[in-house]
Amino acid sequence: MMVRQILVDSRVFICENGAIRSLGEQGGLPVQSPWRKVLFSVCVFLIATSYIGCFPVRRLTVASVGLLLEDVAKASAKQTDPAIVEQGSPAYLMLLDGLIEAYPTNRRILTAGAEAYYSYAAAFTNEKDPETLGRLYLKGKQYALRAMTRYEEFTSVLARPFEELEAYVVNFSEKDVPALFWFASCWAGWISVTTDSVEAVADLPRVVLLMERVIALDENYYYGGAHLFMGIYKSAKPKAYGGEPQAAQGHFERAVEISKGNYLMAYVYYAEHYARKTFQKDLFVSLLEKVLEAPVDKVPELTLINTIAKTRAEELLNQVDEIF
Repeated sequence: MMVRQILVDSRVFICENGAIRSLGEQGGLPVQSPWRKVLFSVCVFLIATSYIGCFPVRRLTVASVGLLLEDVAKASAKQTDPAIVEQGSPAYLMLLDGLIEAYPTNRRILTAGAEAYYSYAAAFTNEKDPETLGRLYLKGKQYALRAMTRYEEFTSVLARPFEELEAYVVNFSEKDVPALFWFASCWAGWISVTTDSVEAVADLPRVVLLMERVIALDENYYYGGAHLFMGIYKSAKPKAYGGEPQAAQGHFERAVEISKGNYLMAYVYYAEHYARKTFQKDLFVSLLEKVLEAPVDKVPELTLINTIAKTRAEELLNQVDEIF
């Protein structure tokens, strides 16, 4: 007889000869915890499918793990309250860390980890100190790097001169796009909070090179995310100092086109990084008003990011007189 007692969401469960039953309440997650039900479901799933404990013949398959992660990510993306997701995200990140420990070479889980760490850091940037954000971005970057099909080879190339990396990127194929995109995104995020490091800023051309490769392979990935990055990058400097405002606008327009206007953060970036820096007040206002007028849940999986976009758009519109 195999008996195992496990504490899940303030209740003790016992596994005995393949049956799971509750033994009642003991201290655990507080009742008001926003992810209480999610964590409960996750834990029961893990207990029920684990190869140790109750069911020696049933293993937690990689496919099951992937589906579980997708379900949790989709549930988060459909939230209308960013505070709930912010409070629950650390638990999700810990779950991902644990799964990566169990499946250290699984590219699907590693890529999910990279996306989760980047998204958490980027969504709540104003509420974390640069050092904390730097650690989050580096963790995501590490996971994305390990998700590469040529992980060891690419790691070696990254330490070499830029020209060698430039020659190497042609080896990436379309199946590398998710890992490549999140690797470059996490790298760019880390650079953005480490601007006091000359070495870090000097790596930016490498990030640009990788994003250009993503566009060449699949410009549609993540709602044209690589185009948004390039638009922000090319808007960063005035034209007199090497900036490329026309090219930047083209990237923003293409990102909006790819998402069919449903990824509202594209309008926010377009306004904040292009219209603002080219002193186009009317364009700035019109782009942000589009965000406020649009529904957040036309695409359910974009509800959370669109809710955050609306908040940011409102903040920027309230600053119009100061900006212009």
